[in-house]
Amino acid sequence: QVELVESGGGSVQAGGSLTLSCTASGFTSRSHCMGWFRQRPGQERDWVAYIYSLGGTTYYADSVKGRFTISQDGAYTTVDLQMNSLKSEDTGMYTCAATEGGCPPPALVQTTPWFSDWGQGTQVTVSS
Repeated sequence: QVELVESGGGSVQAGGSLTLSCTASGFTSRSHCMGWFRQRPGQERDWVAYIYSLGGTTYYADSVKGRFTISQDGAYTTVDLQMNSLKSEDTGMYTCAATEGGCPPPALVQTTPWFSDWGQGTQVTVSS
């Protein structure tokens, strides 16, 4: 089982920036997928961005493209989510997720239980 520890988050005014970080331990392979989901108030959890370890292919939800950047460290165990130009609608609980093996196609990530391991979540609040 993979353990995920998140850091970052907090409160910021609209237009500001925050960085979330997620460190994983317990991977049995260098091939894995890590990413971020969020649950906004009154809504279901949806995906934000994820990255494949080998090669660094990234995937972004349309709502964050151009504003958020996901990256990984050289050991493929820490993933950062740099969030710029934050909007009030970005407010929510952000949770790190991971799975061994490849990343899901974006068309399936919301409907298929692809990710097997989840962090505790970190709150992001953007005030307008």
